[in-house]
Amino acid sequence: MLRVAEIFRSIQGEGVRMGVPTTFVRLTGCNLRCRWCDTAFAYEGGRDMTVAQVVDAVTRLGPREVCITGGEPMAQHILPLVQRLVGSGRAVVVETNGSFPLADILLDGVSISMDWKLPSSGESERMLRENLALLRPVDQLKFVVADGEDLREVDRVLQTNAVRSPAIVQPVGGIDLEWLVEAVLDSGLDVRVLPQLHKVIWGEERGV
Repeated sequence: MLRVAEIFRSIQGEGVRMGVPTTFVRLTGCNLRCRWCDTAFAYEGGRDMTVAQVVDAVTRLGPREVCITGGEPMAQHILPLVQRLVGSGRAVVVETNGSFPLADILLDGVSISMDWKLPSSGESERMLRENLALLRPVDQLKFVVADGEDLREVDRVLQTNAVRSPAIVQPVGGIDLEWLVEAVLDSGLDVRVLPQLHKVIWGEERGV
C-alpha cells in the first residue's frame, strides 16, 4: 500500500528530460523540511492506494514516462511499483532528496533525479554521500541554489566526489535565472543552468 498525494499528467518541468510528456505519481510524506520547499502540501494527507490501483491510474493517463516524486518517494516502499511500471514498458524517473540509500532502486529502465540539499535548505547535513558514487550517466544530480554559499557548496561536492551523472543547478523558485547564469559563468562550474519549466508556464498551480 502506498500513500498518494496526487497523480496527474503534464510535461516534465525539471532536468535533462524537461518538456517530455510525463505522468506524475506524487507520494505523501517527507523526512526533510527544506526552508524553500515548494511541495509542502505533500507532507501529509493523500489517500492509500495499492500498487495495482496506481498502475491503473498511470495507464489511463497515457504517457510512457512516469515520474515518482513527493514528498520523498523513497520514504515509502516503492520498489514493487517501480518494478511493475518498468515491466509494463514504462520509463521511470524517481525524484529523491538524497537522504535514503539508492542501491536497490538502480534498475534498468529507471533513472534517478537526486536533489542534493545545500546550506540554504537547512537540511544539507542529512545527505548520504555514498549515493553520489552510485549515480549513473542516465541519472541526474540536481542542486537548488539560493546564493553564493550554495554555489560554493556545489563546487565542493563536484570537486570531491566522482559524479558520473549530469549536474544541474536551478534557482530557488525555479525561474529567476539571470543571477545564477552569471554566477555559474564566473565560477567556471561544469553544470547546466535550468529553470522549472512548469512554473514558467503555470506558476504555482498544482497538478500540472
